[in-house]
Formats: sequence, C-alpha cells, structure tokens
Amino acid sequence: MTKTRAPLITPVLVAGCLIILISFAIRASFGVFQIPIATEFNWPRAEFSLAIAIQNLAWGIGQPIFGAIAEKIGDRKAIIMGAIVYAVGLVASSAAVTPEAHQMLEVLVGFGIAGTGFGVILAVVGRAASDENRSMALAIATAAGSAGQVFGAPLAEYLLSFMTWQNVFVVFAAAILATLALLPLMKTETIASKSELEESMGQILIKAFKDPSYTLIFLGFFSCGYQLAFITAHFPAFVTEMCGAIDPSGTLAAVGVSTTSALGAISISLIGLANIAGTLFAGYLGKTYSKKYLLAAIYAGRTIVAGLFILMPITPTSVILFSIAMGSLWLATVPLTSGLVAHIYGLRYMGTLYGIVFFSHQLGSFLGVWLGGRMYDAFGDYTLVWWIGVGVGAFSAIVHLPVKEQPLSARTA
Repeated sequence: MTKTRAPLITPVLVAGCLIILISFAIRASFGVFQIPIATEFNWPRAEFSLAIAIQNLAWGIGQPIFGAIAEKIGDRKAIIMGAIVYAVGLVASSAAVTPEAHQMLEVLVGFGIAGTGFGVILAVVGRAASDENRSMALAIATAAGSAGQVFGAPLAEYLLSFMTWQNVFVVFAAAILATLALLPLMKTETIASKSELEESMGQILIKAFKDPSYTLIFLGFFSCGYQLAFITAHFPAFVTEMCGAIDPSGTLAAVGVSTTSALGAISISLIGLANIAGTLFAGYLGKTYSKKYLLAAIYAGRTIVAGLFILMPITPTSVILFSIAMGSLWLATVPLTSGLVAHIYGLRYMGTLYGIVFFSHQLGSFLGVWLGGRMYDAFGDYTLVWWIGVGVGAFSAIVHLPVKEQPLSARTA
C-alpha cells in the first residue's frame, strides 16, 4: 500500500504567510519615518528611536502573552486581538505630536506585532505541518516576513511622496485589519504526544527553565534582535547620511535610485529579498543538519559581514553588497530557533516557549534601536553601536555550541 505524503503547502501555511507578510511590511517601514518625523517636530534622533525601541520591547513582552492566549483560548482569537491592537496603535500614533505620546503608543503597536507575527503564526504553522515538512514550513512562513520587508520600506517611501506620514499610518492600519479575512483558513488540530497533552503549561515551563540549553537558546537570540532592529531602524538614515554619492550616469540612477535616501529604503528591501532565499535554504538544511551548528554558523557569518562593512568605505556598491550578504543571514535564525524549541520541548506549548525565547530577541532589539539613536546624537555617527553588534554576534555564535539538541522527554525519561 502506497503511503500518501503530507503536503507542504496547506491553507494554514498560505494564510499564515500572508498575515506575517503584511504585519512585517508595516513593521519594517518604521526606519523610513525616522527623518520625516524628526524633521517635522524638530526632535533629536533619539526620540523616535526610543519609540521604535519601545515598540520592539513591547513586541517581546507581548510575544509569550499572545502565545499563551493562543494556547488557552485559540489561535484565531489571539490574532484578532493582535490585529485590532496593531491598528489602534497606528491610528493613534498618526495623531501624536509629542515624543512621549509616540513612545507610549508604540507599546500598542508592539503588542499588535506580537499578535500577528512569528510567535503565534509559527506555532500554528508548526502544529499544522507534518514532522517531515515542519522545518521547511517554518522557513516559508519566516520568509514571508522577509517578503513583507522587500516592499514595506519602499512602499512607505513611495506613499510619503504624495501623502503625509500620518496618512501612511492610517493606510497601514487598514491593511493589518484586512488580514482578518484570512482567519477562516487558520484552522488546525493540536498535534502533540500523549505526555505533552498530560503536562500543564506550568510543568513544561519549569522543565524548560531548569534546562541549561533553554537558557543558552534564550541568550543566543539576543544578538539577532540587536542587529536586525538596529539595521531596520537606522540603516536607511545611515545610508542617507554616510554613503558616498550615487553616480548620476550609473546603473542605480538608471533604474530610478538617484539619491542616498532612496538607496537607504531600497537597502532594506534588498535585505528582505536576499533573506527569502537565505531563510528557505536554512529551513532546508534544518531538515538534515544540526540546528545549533547551523545557528552558530549564521551568527559567525553575520559577525564577519558586519565587521568588514564598517571597516570599508561606505559606497553605493558596498551598501548593496552588505544588504545582500546580511540579508541572506537575516531571519534564517528564526525557523532554526523555533524548530529547535519545538524539537527539544515539544509542540504543545511551542508558542509560549518560543515567545519567551523571543523576548530575549526583543531585548536586543530595544537596545540596538535605542543605542543607535543615543549614540548618534552623542557622537554624530553609528560606529560604536555597530561594533557592539559585531561583538554580540560573535557571542551568539559561541553560545549555541553547548546546546543539547536531544528532546527533553528523551533525556528525562
């Protein structure tokens, strides 16, 4: 009798990809608003940087909360709550005129990203996928976030060419609410072993917290957040101000990229585009090879790429090469980290366990964005905060090596 293979592409995966794509397109665009908002209100760079940093921290705090909500009352209810909070935060931010108001309202935006982003969606996708397809399904959903990044920043830059940043925020709020039409497809059964079903959330959390490997995964994810959030929030401004002039007779100008401001927005898009391939390749490798060693290699690669870039003159060519190289390593950590958590600790409470690990990621995000703004205002450039990112990347490469990849149930049986 021929065994039917479970399909990789399912309605749950398609719907999850679209929700993440739109959620991350909006999130990835915030760096584009750095200069317009600071210019309109004559704020120091640190003010809006702190708002984005708070958004990232709120996202991290909200991630395990929304993961637990999804596991207690249902995935779709958690996503509805997330989308509504996201939209309210964006609309309210469009009316904010003080730094404190923006910073406070970014808490809502951050919680909205938590409810419509990786933590909840990847848990649903992971449960819906077969063991054989899980690594690739998680990679495809993660790559959808990169696809959002491909057009999020350029779309924001385009919309700003004929409407105010306030109206762009309102448009984005409508877009995130539109994703709720996909929820009927986000239906999956709970796939877990008998022992997992018998364990309470508290029991599995205690086991995870006592396991040194969980702590190492938690610590290792910090640098991912630091590097990604710093680049997303500050790289468009960094390129605008630090990059050499674009040759008016060159290839970039010929395709419509004639200013360093446009190149800054396009660089975020290039990072996202390269990461689609990088994330899918990481998911493919994760089916066969050790996830912890793949993670160590990715963090080592990021460290080398970032170090070389800052040591070289900042030119349009180096910006493009850096964007492609860093992009290939960008979110490749996410399917491997979430897959590692699922492999070691099971699927039943994957959303909550991954959400807690993701909090470390967002602590790094907060620090990367906030330090970027503070050090720019203090020193007039991003050099020091960039080198800190190189250092924490090397730390993450090392800290993954001692992780025990064997399932916890097998170790404690």
